[in-house]
Amino acid sequence: MSLSPRPDRARLLASDNLRMVGKLVLIAGLMFGFGYGLVPMYRAICTALGINVLSVSERNLPGQTRAGQAANTQVDRSRTITVEFDANARGPWDFKPAITSLQVHPGELATVMYEFRNRQPRTMAAQAIPSYAPKQATSYFNKLECFCFNEYTLAPQESKQWPVVFVIDPKLPKDVTTITLSYTFFEVGGKTPPAPGSVAAGPAALAGKAGS
Repeated sequence: MSLSPRPDRARLLASDNLRMVGKLVLIAGLMFGFGYGLVPMYRAICTALGINVLSVSERNLPGQTRAGQAANTQVDRSRTITVEFDANARGPWDFKPAITSLQVHPGELATVMYEFRNRQPRTMAAQAIPSYAPKQATSYFNKLECFCFNEYTLAPQESKQWPVVFVIDPKLPKDVTTITLSYTFFEVGGKTPPAPGSVAAGPAALAGKAGS
């Protein structure tokens, strides 16, 4: 006696299997398409809502602007702003920017490192205050990360590096082509010095009022 299924039953099983395979292939295709289209959909939503999301990998190396990445629609590449960096040390220590100037486009994320070394034979606590020139640029210079107004303790001969991550607002007036960012670093506990009245390293005069 043969145990083989009847021909009509075999055809029915084969048809069911084919339908199941087809459904699985369709589901896999839809999942792949959804995953592939998720990134451009996310970017389109962020662009429509005016959200600019930057991952850690998109941040600059010290003293450099971003390169080799997708264009940011919020960057005004028709303009170039020269940002000058200045440091004023009020005491026996070394304080300076890693670079003296950087050219950026409005809306472009940029980073500069400031270097500090305590040359004293004792531990000290200090902090920095910023100022800008021209004064009208203060409200357009947006710092995402900054060491200003924070108090730091440094051991004798200890060295530190601190980043300043910033973006210049594209609404910056058209006649402003150069901005000077200056920091005055002073020891906490002493009299806070006034913002510098001039910058030796740059042509622009600094504002008398410190910005945040």
